Amino acid sequence: MKKYDVIIVGAGPGGVFAAHEFAKKSKGLKIACFEQGKELVKRHCPIDGEKIKNCIHCKTCSIMSGFGGAGAFSDGKYNITNEFGGNLYEYIGRLQAISLMKYVDDINMEYGGSGTKLFSTANSDIKKKCFEHDLKLLEAQVRHLGTDKNYVVLENLYKEIKDKVEFHFDTQVTKVIKTETGYEVETTEGNFDCDKLIISVGRSGSKWMETVCEDLGIKTNSNRVDIGVRVELPYEVFSHLTDELYESKIVYRTKQYNDLVRTFCMNPHGVVVNENTNGIVTVNGHSYEDPSLHTENTNFALLVTKHFTEPFKESNEYGESIARLSNMLGGGVIVQRFGDMIKGRRTNESRLKESFVRPTLSATPGDLSLVIPKRIMDDIIEMVYALDKIAPGTANHDTLLYGVEVKFYNMNVELDENLETECKGLYVIGDGSGVTHSLSHASASGVFVARKILENL
Repeated sequence: MKKYDVIIVGAGPGGVFAAHEFAKKSKGLKIACFEQGKELVKRHCPIDGEKIKNCIHCKTCSIMSGFGGAGAFSDGKYNITNEFGGNLYEYIGRLQAISLMKYVDDINMEYGGSGTKLFSTANSDIKKKCFEHDLKLLEAQVRHLGTDKNYVVLENLYKEIKDKVEFHFDTQVTKVIKTETGYEVETTEGNFDCDKLIISVGRSGSKWMETVCEDLGIKTNSNRVDIGVRVELPYEVFSHLTDELYESKIVYRTKQYNDLVRTFCMNPHGVVVNENTNGIVTVNGHSYEDPSLHTENTNFALLVTKHFTEPFKESNEYGESIARLSNMLGGGVIVQRFGDMIKGRRTNESRLKESFVRPTLSATPGDLSLVIPKRIMDDIIEMVYALDKIAPGTANHDTLLYGVEVKFYNMNVELDENLETECKGLYVIGDGSGVTHSLSHASASGVFVARKILENL
C-alpha cells in the first residue's frame, strides 16, 4: 500500500490552496490529492445549446467536479469579509480569517489575476440608501476575476504544483478507515495510507461526507438550505450599484413572514447558466472580465434561507425535491416574467418573445408558483419590490425570474479551532465542512490547515 504524509480528498478551492501551500513549504513531504473529476483542461460540459440542450447526467459532472471544483467555472468572485461566505472566523478568529483571505487574493494576483479590480463597500452612499428602505448592504471587499481570468489562475496554479503534489483524477474515494498510525483511503484506483487526511469535497460531496462521519463516529449538526430564483434584467437597472461595488450583498427582512431574503452572486453584463448537482439541474450565473464577452443584462440570485428544527434534518433533500419539480415540469430550469407571476399566469413562448429583456439562458417558459412554496414565493416578490426602491426598474413587468436556484449546504461537521475532527489527524475544510460557503473562505481554510499540519510535522 502506497504511503503518503498527507492525502487531500477533493481538488476544489480548499484542496487546491492546501496543495499549493504544501508545494511551497513542505520540503519533501509526500502529498497526494484524489479528485473524482478531471483535470482542468479536460473539464467540458456536453451541453452546447444546439445538439445537446439539457443535462444528460454524466457519470461525473464536469461543471461541479474536477480541478478547481465547482468554483472553476464560476465568475471568480473572492469576497474578503467575515460578514458572509461562511463562519471561518468563529474557529480561527476574525483577524486571521481576513489575513488568510488577503493572502489568497495575493496568490490569485500572482498567478494571472493581476489587473482585475478590487471593489469595496466602504463609505458607500448606497449603504445609506439601503437603510432608508429597510435594506442592509453587507460590507466587503470584492475581487472579481471573471470566469475567464479565474480559469487562467487555476491553470497556472496547477502548472506550479502538479510536479510537487501527486494528483489522481477520475478517482473516487469510496471509504475512509482510521488506522493506528493515520488513515487508509479506499479508492477506485486502490488503497492508500497517510498520516494526515484533509477532506475538501465541497457541496456536491455532502452525501459522501455524511457517510464518512457516520463510519468514524464524527458528530454533525443539521444545516440550512437556500431556495430562490435568479433575476435577469437590463444592466442599466443596477449599474449605479455594480459600477461602484460590483457585488452588492443586500439583505431584507420581509414584513409578511419576518423571513430574511438576500441578493447573491451578482453578475453585471453576465449570463444565466445551468448547474447540475447530484443529477438535478438548477440555475446559476456567470460573468466575464473580457468586455467582448459582456451581455446587455445583469443577473443575480434572490435566496430565502430555511433552517429546520427537530425532527426534520434533511434540509438538502427538501431543496432537491423543489428543484426536481422544476425539472419535472420544465425539463430543467423554468423562466417566468415578473409581470406574469404577479398576474398569476404562466409565461409562454409568445409572451417571452414580447419581453424587452432578452434571456441569456434557453430555459422553459412556465409558472414558478407551481414549483416554489408560497411562503418563499411571497418573500421573493416582496424583496423585488423592496429592491425596486433603490434600483427602479427591478419590478418591471419584463424582469425575468429563473427557477429554481438552490444553494445546498453540508451539515456542520464538529471541528475544533484547528478545523480538526475528534479523529485526530483528520481535517475537514471548504464548503464540505459546513464552515465555509464561498471561494475566499474555502481557499483560506485550505491554507490554514496546511500550515497547521506543517507546524506539527
